[in-house]
Amino acid sequence: MNHVISPAARRRRTRATTALVATATLALVACGANDADDNGPSSGAGDGRVKVALILKTFSNPYFVSMEKSAQAAAAQLGVDLVVSAGSSDTDTGAQLKAINNAIAGGFEGIIITSNGDAVNAALQRARTAGQYTIALDTLPTPPSTVNLTYATDNTQAGRIIGKWTASKLAGRPATIALLDAVNTAVISVDVQRNHGFLEGIGIPVGDPKINGKAPGSGQYKGGMGGSYEIVCELPTNGTIPQGKSAMQTCLQKNPDINVVYAVNEPAAQGASQALADAKSDAIVVAIDGGCSNLQFVESGSIDATAAQFPGKMAALGVQAIHDLVTEKARPKTSEGRDFFDTGVMLFTNDPQPGISSTDVAGARKLCWG
Repeated sequence: MNHVISPAARRRRTRATTALVATATLALVACGANDADDNGPSSGAGDGRVKVALILKTFSNPYFVSMEKSAQAAAAQLGVDLVVSAGSSDTDTGAQLKAINNAIAGGFEGIIITSNGDAVNAALQRARTAGQYTIALDTLPTPPSTVNLTYATDNTQAGRIIGKWTASKLAGRPATIALLDAVNTAVISVDVQRNHGFLEGIGIPVGDPKINGKAPGSGQYKGGMGGSYEIVCELPTNGTIPQGKSAMQTCLQKNPDINVVYAVNEPAAQGASQALADAKSDAIVVAIDGGCSNLQFVESGSIDATAAQFPGKMAALGVQAIHDLVTEKARPKTSEGRDFFDTGVMLFTNDPQPGISSTDVAGARKLCWG
């Protein structure tokens, strides 16, 4: 799973993609604030088609490849011209800034972005000042009003679900924990939200609500039956298999008795599982994403549980939103009580725990992405 996909293969896959998302499911519903601007473009490109830039974090992570596939399918269905670009990593802000500036200079009607962080906010605001509509996917900007609307998972809730599941699975046993984050050189909201959600779910204080790495190193976790815990290692993985494996190897050198591993995403979890297998070490491994190719690891037990999100839905809704803003001035809305549109989360595991809603691998195969 989550291997690097070449641009050529990616283009072949996107050309072969059919319209998988029905118009009815793309309706801009729910209630809340953060209405779109009233003064956006009144028509599409010179040929009458709406022109949209989709700016992803990378092409190497199947999560974003899934977004591209669904966005291309929705664009084909709606008659939208979609131009797709991505950086080389989750922290490649320079590539995203260049893509935003190109979209502004090119007179695109809209920009859809999976933001690498707040460093792109000023450029997105310039796009809005130029009359372009902006939609964020997956990562809620700070402040949320940076864009017209965000379609995203509640990443804190995703982390909270796997944290609660972990606490229940521990059944009161001491927890020796490794936290495998995305980065430690920048603050990315998704990274912080997932990490803090996991800690909240297992019942450990987060320390500083704005950044990772400030939770108390030891104490009592409050989730499930409760018990003692120690955080022995917290390292970045950039959300990749090789760096997940390397980080886990370092953690095991610090303490070979680690029995709980939180990973920011499934590639990092797969790398961690490889290191655990090499060391003949057993641990509870939990992650977030919900990719179809990850289900083999959930089925084998090398990854115990994952909180699934729905990136294709986010991307298709984003394309629909800009199309409707341009052609109909239809205002997308946030979900009730939130500052983004929540596209949902679901726990995939073959080891259900009492009181925690989950779906087994057989059911997950009908719901996963990629």
